[in-house]
Amino acid sequence: MSEPAFQMTREELELLFNHFREFKHNLNNTLAVIMALSELAQRNPVHYEKLAKTVLSRGPDVVQQVNEMQAMLGAKLKASEPG
Repeated sequence: MSEPAFQMTREELELLFNHFREFKHNLNNTLAVIMALSELAQRNPVHYEKLAKTVLSRGPDVVQQVNEMQAMLGAKLKASEPG
């Protein structure tokens, strides 16, 4: 017997999409800053301290956002389970 098809309302899909879009934007911004500081640090070691501080301050935010995205997706999948 096959499982019933997973269904979401348009509003639920839009909410999930908007959350993913915000997550992607924040992740891209964080990586762009880290990449720019990495390039600056290669040219001038003075920038390594700023790079380290940036990684330490933004890293936990990225991890939190990944966990939030996983929780949202997991909740949707759990809600669609039969029984």
